[in-house]
Amino acid sequence: MKLLLVLTLLISSICLSICDTDADFESPDSFESEQESIETSNAAQDVQREKYVKPIPVGDYVFLETFDSDPIGSKWMKSKAKKDDVDESIAKYDGQWAVESSLDSVLEGDKGLVLKSKAKHHAISARLLRPFRFDQGKTLVIQYEVKFQNALECGGAYAKLLSDEPDLSLDNFFDKTSFSIMFGPDRCGSENKYHFIIRFKNPITGSYEEKHAKPSEVPANIFSDGKSHLYTLVVNPDNTFKMLIDQNVVNSGSLLTDLNPSIVPSKEIVDPNDQKPESWDEREKIPDPDATKPEDWDESEPKQIVDTNAVKPDGWLDNELDMIPEPEAVKPEDWDADTDGEWEAPKIENPVCKEAPGCGVWHPPMIDNPKYKGKWKAPMIENSNYQGKWEPRKISNPEYFEETNPFSKLTSFSAIGLELWSMTDNIYFDNFIITDDENVASRFATDSWVIRNRLENANIKSNESFFNALVNATREKPWLWGLYVIVVLVPIVLIAVFCFGKSASKVDPGIAKKTDTETKDDQEETNQEENSAENDEQEEAEEAEDTDNQKAPVSKSDLEEDEAQPEEEEAPVENKKSPARRRTARKD
Repeated sequence: MKLLLVLTLLISSICLSICDTDADFESPDSFESEQESIETSNAAQDVQREKYVKPIPVGDYVFLETFDSDPIGSKWMKSKAKKDDVDESIAKYDGQWAVESSLDSVLEGDKGLVLKSKAKHHAISARLLRPFRFDQGKTLVIQYEVKFQNALECGGAYAKLLSDEPDLSLDNFFDKTSFSIMFGPDRCGSENKYHFIIRFKNPITGSYEEKHAKPSEVPANIFSDGKSHLYTLVVNPDNTFKMLIDQNVVNSGSLLTDLNPSIVPSKEIVDPNDQKPESWDEREKIPDPDATKPEDWDESEPKQIVDTNAVKPDGWLDNELDMIPEPEAVKPEDWDADTDGEWEAPKIENPVCKEAPGCGVWHPPMIDNPKYKGKWKAPMIENSNYQGKWEPRKISNPEYFEETNPFSKLTSFSAIGLELWSMTDNIYFDNFIITDDENVASRFATDSWVIRNRLENANIKSNESFFNALVNATREKPWLWGLYVIVVLVPIVLIAVFCFGKSASKVDPGIAKKTDTETKDDQEETNQEENSAENDEQEEAEEAEDTDNQKAPVSKSDLEEDEAQPEEEEAPVENKKSPARRRTARKD
């Protein structure tokens, strides 16, 4: 038990020292080495002193934006348009934009584009250095960062690549402006989305139709953890695509097979003019035409009849009503009999009937009629004329076309725009790049997002409280709760038992008792007093007997010895609650 106590005190002191010193705590899934903890601590210290360095892409690109200066009004244009088919009060794109640092920026001097208003429509766009043309057979890579500084409730952070059209006006950018591709995160309630939508032109009809990629596996934390996340879309000339979050692929597929609806329409469609013939028989079974109703079939018998064997229960109150007028009800003073009719007190349950089996006129219950057969119907047989379920015929699809390389037919674009509505403000955008080289985008991310992500993670770890770190660790490993109970709660309980339990029994006798209730100490003291009193009485009885029976003369030395002995016995007695022990000297 002593060894257990020592181990418990050691574990508890370690836990308490961690809490008192506010030491950095990493989640249990990252307990790898002491060196890693030192590196994390050093990184956290660097958060306060590391300065922003503008990332410069190495390679070709058609669009780049790092927001080192304020480009609103010169490069990025806020829309002055209005949405169609909505109330005038909310039709304007009057949501505010600003170029500023994030609320908890980890890089001194780093800025981004911030959506500042909530519950408003926002629209802002910028032109590319040159249009991107898919018929040139080059890969499309679009990449940018988003940081939801406040947890996103309902809204989007997607970008639109605006179609390269002669009449494109950034000032009039709105929800119906033509786009080639829409890409980015979106959320409303518990529904998380990561969009990849293309508008593809049907060469037969000339109309555009939106094609959506299959749903992506979106980590829910990207909308609420307050960190910058990197969104990347890669569309290749071989018609494959992939979608990444923080450089991890979350969706991939083919433009030919993984979009809904498919780019290539069906060869056949249902004939909209085809109608089912009136003579078409879809009945699998029909009533037997040769069947006849049996002569003894009586359709007049009711389904239920009165139970003739029923007897009225004893105590039934025939003269009492189930409901009676409320005796305390009073007609309202403003009651007008001419307009409101004759006033009647509201009805309440008759209190007399609560104890009785029933009140009012007794009626015997109804039971099922054994003679009931119901309306006769002919039995069903197979229909010899059954023709099956009718379906309209298929015809060739007049809008059908063959396409084996839809990538080359995608619409060219010459601008990028953010047309958003959000119930959450302070959405931070940064480091947009559009290029035809995936390596260019990857190296650009290394010089921008990777640095920011490392510092944000270090900052979160350094600022994370001991308790929050424990809770966060259990999200991936719930079994850690059991470990916490052993390491924390068990030592506390043992300390309380070993320390406070013993200290409670060692009460200073000089401290006055503050209650009249008899305690264990009182009982022991009372027993000692009773034993002492019994011994005194026994000694007095023996002395009295010696006095009466002993006739021998007593010497002077004997008297002196007897007189000295009570003084020696009374000296050590200090307890005032015990009766004084006295011995009577023997008389001559």
